Amino acid sequence: MEGVSKRYGGVRALQGADLIVEAGRIHAVLGENGAGKSTLIKIMAGVVVPDEGRMLLDGRPVAFNSPSAANATGIVCIFQELSLIPDLSVADNIAISNPPQRFGLIDRKAQRRMAEEALARAGADDIHPMALVKDLSLSRRQMVEIAKALARRPRILILDEATSALTAVDVTKIYAVLKRLRAEGLALLYISHRMHEIAELADECTVFCNGRSVASFAAGTKTNNEVVELMIGREYTGIFPTKIARVAAVAVPLLDVRRLGWTDKLRDISARWSVSVGSTARASASCCWPCSACCAAPRDRCRSMAGRSPSAARAMPSRRPSAWR
Repeated sequence: MEGVSKRYGGVRALQGADLIVEAGRIHAVLGENGAGKSTLIKIMAGVVVPDEGRMLLDGRPVAFNSPSAANATGIVCIFQELSLIPDLSVADNIAISNPPQRFGLIDRKAQRRMAEEALARAGADDIHPMALVKDLSLSRRQMVEIAKALARRPRILILDEATSALTAVDVTKIYAVLKRLRAEGLALLYISHRMHEIAELADECTVFCNGRSVASFAAGTKTNNEVVELMIGREYTGIFPTKIARVAAVAVPLLDVRRLGWTDKLRDISARWSVSVGSTARASASCCWPCSACCAAPRDRCRSMAGRSPSAARAMPSRRPSAWR
């Protein structure tokens, strides 16, 4: 692909994208959501038509206006969303685009053999070809989708998050299948967010950011942090934010009363309320002695007020002299 661009209204999904896929190699495409990966593979698979640029296959320009046109040239895509029909059998789904025929009717025996070969090639020979797709688990359906693509004998196989719904056992099988297909000379385009899968399978990598192909390099020549920086388009400093150091609690005065008096009823009343600021915040109050002998509150009540908040102190029962009432 050379200089491929695609716009949806005012949004440019791809801009001058370049990509080279070679036979017998696994080429990984990396990028954030919205980087243009899905638009890229849709153009290659004939789902959408590019606005600019060109595609070359064996050195000759090609253009596809439908997925069937792309399939006819050997380009097959396994999309993240499954395209199976639940009420049909596994064999029906695998051969649905081009079922074998005899006397104008579907040759069921040939179709079953075709499905068995495709399932074995995909490493899923434990799936019965006559089973209904709706009776299979999600991971088994994904394996049928891969077998369906392999039944079309592709030259370029595009896998969009092909392992997202697979179990660990199936992922191991798919790794072996993809490596075998690479050895057979098949060109594979692998789209994934999982860095360990890229490290396991890819020979080359291309990173997309904001609709542009920003870098192509041999797998293993850049660290994960360097790849992430290319994907996000800025410096990558770490996964987690810097932790804020805990600060020791400091008592901040909230209310301070010193030597308060009122006519001949109160003398030398002092009190201080403070709030603790830091790792734990707690309001506290203290009553400073001495209290006057004629303080309205008895001495034992003043002592009991120490360490309480103002609201708690007010809530305590009053034992004022009868002359004050």
